[in-house]
Order: sequence, then C-alpha cells, then structure tokens
Amino acid sequence: MKLSVVFPAYNEERRISKTLRLTSEYLKGQPYDYEILVVNDGSKDGTAEVVRQMESEIPHLRLVDNEKNKGKGGVVKQGMLEAKGEYRLFSDSDNSTSIDQVEKMWPLFEQGFEMIIGSRDVKGAVLDPPQPWVRKVIFGDSFKLIRKIIIGLWSIEDTQCGFKGFTAKAAEDIFSKAKIEGFIFDVECLVLAKRLGYKIKEMPVRWVNDLESRVKFKHIIRMFTGMIKLRKDLILGQYGNKRKA
Repeated sequence: MKLSVVFPAYNEERRISKTLRLTSEYLKGQPYDYEILVVNDGSKDGTAEVVRQMESEIPHLRLVDNEKNKGKGGVVKQGMLEAKGEYRLFSDSDNSTSIDQVEKMWPLFEQGFEMIIGSRDVKGAVLDPPQPWVRKVIFGDSFKLIRKIIIGLWSIEDTQCGFKGFTAKAAEDIFSKAKIEGFIFDVECLVLAKRLGYKIKEMPVRWVNDLESRVKFKHIIRMFTGMIKLRKDLILGQYGNKRKA
C-alpha cells in the first residue's frame, strides 16, 4: 500500500462526510493502493456513526473509534501507528487543505525528504480567503515568534498546518516516541524529526480559511504552556539523545 490518509476527528458529524467523499473521489483516480483512516477522538456527537455508515460506501475507509477523548495529538499518533502505507499523511477533517495537495509531496519524497509539512507561510502558499488581521497576528505571527524563541525550529515558518506527510519509517520512529496529546504535538513531531536526523521540507499549500475554526485564545495559552513543558523535557533528556546524522 502506497498511501495512508489519517483524519483525526472530534465532533465532526456535519463536515466529515463531505471530506471523505472528496478524498475518496480523488484517490480512486490514482494509480496506487491507499487507505483512509478516521480516528474518532471520543466525539460527543454522531461522528463515529456517520463514518461507520460510510464504510460500505467508500472503498478502503476504516474507522478507529475511541470512547474517550485523547486530544488531537493522541489520535494522530494512534492513526499514524495503525496505518499501513509506505507514506502516511494526516490531514484536518474540515478539508482546509484538500487531498490533491499530496501530489506536491511525491517529488519531494523522491528527493529524499522524509517529513513534508504543508505550509501557509512560505512562498507559493494560497490562503482562500486570507486570514483576518487579528487572527493572523495573534494566532499566527505571535505564536510563531514565541515558538521560535522557546523551542527553536527557526527554519520552519508554519508548524501548525494540519497537512503533514511522512515515510513509514519516519512516522513509526517519530510517533512511537511522541508524548504530547494536545495542539502542540505538531511542534513535538518536528523536534523529534530533527533530533532523529530526518530530512524535513516545508511545502506551500492552498489552504481554505475555515470560518468555523475552533481555535480560541485559551488554546494559545495551552500551546504556550505546552511549549514550556516541551522545552523543559528536552533539557531534562526526556526524549533521549540526538541521533547522529
């Protein structure tokens, strides 16, 4: 199997069916084997039931159902480790970055990159519509600056875009060591990838601005405290030693 697509889902009963149909229609036209995994994060609505009913409609769709909420990082880890593909992609269930953007990844994998991250902040990225000024400054630029100061990753502009691809080896190596279950798990994945010596590439994507986004100021506070803890754990050696390139 060439590609596994993992969708973490929490209370997505209104949007998940459209995303799955669009994803399936695209993948059915590709010359490779694939699977689609939806990892339900203990949703309180009918997300799991919607996906379960669609398993007979959509080829190669599988539901991984969790009764209890783990957090986005927790279910992404679960999905990436349960996936079987030679390449593994996780993407947001709101379809803000459509599955056809994966085509940009194949040449980069062929060049030897092992973790390819979608980005809204590098040349060539398209935001449709553009983010509101307040959201861009508070949730984008401010977060980026704080993250660079606390954690580093100075060469990475956008750690939070929910469209990231990995080789199977990189996915298994990184996610088997990942500990963070909240929003900051993206940063942890990049830190681990660098420490393990994997080649990372930031790739521009077309990103559709979701006006229903649930990211709030309290999430920024949690991200900030999460980065402080991640930095502390790195200093204390909780992630082991860096692997020599």
